[in-house]
Amino acid sequence: MKTRVIKVNPLRPDPIAIRQAAEILRRGGLVAFPTETVYGLGANAMDSNAIEGIYRA
Repeated sequence: MKTRVIKVNPLRPDPIAIRQAAEILRRGGLVAFPTETVYGLGANAMDSNAIEGIYRA
C-alpha cells in the first residue's frame, strides 16, 4: 500500500480528510498520528491482518 499524507488541522478538522483516513482503516490500512510525545499507529481492531501490520511496521 502506498504511503499517503493527509494533513488535518486539529482546530478546524476537514471532514473529507477524516473520511479519507477512515476509509484507509476500513480497507485494512494503518494510520500514523502525532501525540504529545510520540507518533501513534492506528488500525481497525477487528481486522487481524491490520493488527499484524502494526507489528510489521
